[in-house]
Amino acid sequence: MDRLLQLKQTIAVLLFAFALASYTLSPAVLAVTPPPDGGYPGGNTAEGQTALLHLTTGGFNTAVGFLSLRSDATGSFNTAIGAGALFANTADQNTAIGAGALLGDTTGDLNTAVGGFALLSNIGGAANTAEGASALKSNITGNSNTATGTDALSSNDTGGINTAVGVNALANNTAGSVNTAIDDEAGFNQTTGSDNVYIGAGTPGVAGESGVCYIASIFGQTSSGGAAVFINSSGKLGTTTSSKRFKEEIKPMDKTSEILFALKPVTFRYKEEIDPQGIPQFWLVAEDVEKVNPDLVVRDKEGKINTVRYEQINAMLLNEFLKEHKKVEEQQAAIRRLKSNATKQDAMIAELKKDMGVLTAELKEQATQIQRVSAQIEVSRPAARVVASR
Repeated sequence: MDRLLQLKQTIAVLLFAFALASYTLSPAVLAVTPPPDGGYPGGNTAEGQTALLHLTTGGFNTAVGFLSLRSDATGSFNTAIGAGALFANTADQNTAIGAGALLGDTTGDLNTAVGGFALLSNIGGAANTAEGASALKSNITGNSNTATGTDALSSNDTGGINTAVGVNALANNTAGSVNTAIDDEAGFNQTTGSDNVYIGAGTPGVAGESGVCYIASIFGQTSSGGAAVFINSSGKLGTTTSSKRFKEEIKPMDKTSEILFALKPVTFRYKEEIDPQGIPQFWLVAEDVEKVNPDLVVRDKEGKINTVRYEQINAMLLNEFLKEHKKVEEQQAAIRRLKSNATKQDAMIAELKKDMGVLTAELKEQATQIQRVSAQIEVSRPAARVVASR
């Protein structure tokens, strides 16, 4: 409010200085023919039936159109162009362009309405901007809303700090705050929820939900050669960097990844409010992982455990895979050596068998020859003589 007061004072001083300088000029310089119509004291301008009808001390107001700024008495720096524009206004620094724009506003200030019936029902809401027919038409006391597009935020009455860009964007919001909807009918179903983001047509959302983000035209799309996107506990989007120039204390993972063997994979289903379809899920429980290694979990703004750093788990799995792959390669090399040795042994055995075959044949030949020699000796031996005894 202090800044607002300073702004008002600064504008008043500048306008006063400008007016004073203008009045000091010679009449010949200021004269126009015909003279200006609808100009009133205090820098006020009014054109139209009952425009600025009740003005008293307010200054630097401009009212053009039937009933425009009709109720304003002390409000200043208001601009109303269009039938009924700022009809009930008594506040300051409002701008309404369009029939019925800011028609019901009484005490709200710093509002801007461009379009027929934009901010139609506003009473005390301040710092709202509505551009488009019926934009923010139901707003009553909500503050700092921005609506661009026909019927954007048209049902809002008390919600604040909402931004809606697109036809019917956040059209049914009533009391929800800090919502952002971009594109036609984005956030159309939202009513009382807060802190939601809807980007793209076809992201109507669910009534009363809070803290969700919908982005159209992403599911099923391929972005080859890109990088995975991560979200930190502050809601910041970003990607991880792998270049050496961003890193320090680089060293092999070695046995660090062996903590994987202490993890306990589970099956589960998300609660119904998260996943009404109850699709079976397969992975880890963050609290169990935290007991194994606290560095492998992600916490929210309040420090509560939220999820697991699965990309780190995957890196550890790669390290263990490479270690096992190295072991397999070493085993295969040993097997190849054994097979090589076995092949050599088989060749030696075959050679021995061959040599044994030759030796056996030679022995058989020698045995045959010995038998023939023995037979010849038997044949050549003289017959035995028999001596008769007398």
